[in-house]
Amino acid sequence: MKKIFKILSSRFFISGVIILLQFLQLIIVFSLLYHYSTIIAILAYIFYIGVFLYIINKYESPEFKLPWLIIVIVLFVMGAFIFIIVSSNKASEKIISKFKKDKEKQKTYLKQDNTLNDLKDINMDAYLQANYIKNATSLPCYKNTKVSYYKIGEEFYDDLLKSLKQAKSFIFMEYFIIEEGKMWNSIHEILKEKVKNGVKVYIIYDDFGCMTTLDEKYYKKLGKEGINCVLSNKFKAIMSKIHNNRDHRKITVVDGKIGFTGGINIADRYINEEVKYGHWKDTAVKIEGEAVKNLTSLFLETWNTQSNNMLNYDEFINIKYEIIATEGVVMPFGDGPEEFYKENVGKNVYLNMINSAKKYIYITTPYLICDYEILNALCISAKKGVDVRIITPHIPDKKTVFLMTRSNYENLIKNGVKIYEYKPGFIHAKNFVCDDMFAVCGTINLDYRSLVHHFECAVFMYNTKSIKKMKKDFLDTEKISIEMTLEKSKLKGFDRLIAEALKVFSPLF
Repeated sequence: MKKIFKILSSRFFISGVIILLQFLQLIIVFSLLYHYSTIIAILAYIFYIGVFLYIINKYESPEFKLPWLIIVIVLFVMGAFIFIIVSSNKASEKIISKFKKDKEKQKTYLKQDNTLNDLKDINMDAYLQANYIKNATSLPCYKNTKVSYYKIGEEFYDDLLKSLKQAKSFIFMEYFIIEEGKMWNSIHEILKEKVKNGVKVYIIYDDFGCMTTLDEKYYKKLGKEGINCVLSNKFKAIMSKIHNNRDHRKITVVDGKIGFTGGINIADRYINEEVKYGHWKDTAVKIEGEAVKNLTSLFLETWNTQSNNMLNYDEFINIKYEIIATEGVVMPFGDGPEEFYKENVGKNVYLNMINSAKKYIYITTPYLICDYEILNALCISAKKGVDVRIITPHIPDKKTVFLMTRSNYENLIKNGVKIYEYKPGFIHAKNFVCDDMFAVCGTINLDYRSLVHHFECAVFMYNTKSIKKMKKDFLDTEKISIEMTLEKSKLKGFDRLIAEALKVFSPLF
């Protein structure tokens, strides 16, 4: 009984009910006006035709047009109104304006040195990828940077604590999920101690991501402790696609010299202190040196967009770095919804890697729900003779999502892609490794939420020592995974029907 009361009184449930009531109210009002006014009925028909034509001619992939066209055709004029209301992003116009202003300011502090041009003479594929990221995000690539790779959350956690304890000037932390428990509590204690010692601490967490893990006013509690904190995209019970634009980034920056990112949130399941879906495998990278500037700037752009307390780039970007004798190039980058980023940067980075792979491309992803373009690129790469392998979870965290992931196996396997499921449990890592020369580690899943709707981040690496470690980790993980055959991958009966139906509408959510 207590559990039921907790669910019914939760902010998540109440907000859902309010949005549902708004939707029902819209249907009732529209139905009354439509049936009792000839003029409104005629205008509604004109409106319907206009929306239908707009969707067809919109510069967007067919995967995004199809579900809306189905909704509009089935629900007729009502479907057209739903499209206008749900696709509206007016609630974020102020935020979009602040983001663009901050992005322009950011450019003056992040200048590209000769590293990019030098890549032309070393490796053209590396140059083309880095140049694309630079043009799409205005973030430079760097040489003077060391990369450390963590193959499991526990390793990341231990090193994160050590780095936080070393902080002398400032700490930035931006996470989709923060949940009270061993992991967060130990970090929280360090942060409180650092504040007492004069270190400036700034935290961003996603309001929706933490809706069930933190109290609604938790940011105020942190503020009283001297920890500066803002909510990213505060959830409001209104019908709007802004709810899809979650801050899925995972970033820690210490003194502008050490940076962390990857798939790991601040919650106990990420370090296997809480076991829900078998063994939780996740990955992350630590970067030390000049490339940390990009992670710093990504944090600042979110903070200055979401907060009224603007932070000055001068204080946090102009850091002196020691010369680090490293090979290769490191390039942290960000991605986000179309209103903020003009293109799907994460998707294009992945496509560039798939299309340029010559020997192999190894991928780990918790979800495999992507568009035709990526799926086709994987198939073409395998047909060319490239060794294409993908590892996904064997124990799912979301059963419906798992069904959609598995529904893509059959076609990929038929075209030569090898797919494995991580037998011990759930794999949350988002890694691409290619030809011993290229790698990406970050927060970007192979699903529509990450590739289209969310704010994300990752690190592109060329010829760094960490790439071989990432490759070894993949091959070691493959050994304890189940290879999926055509027979194993075929969905039957009701499962197939559900998966195919969900896939049609998955681009919207």
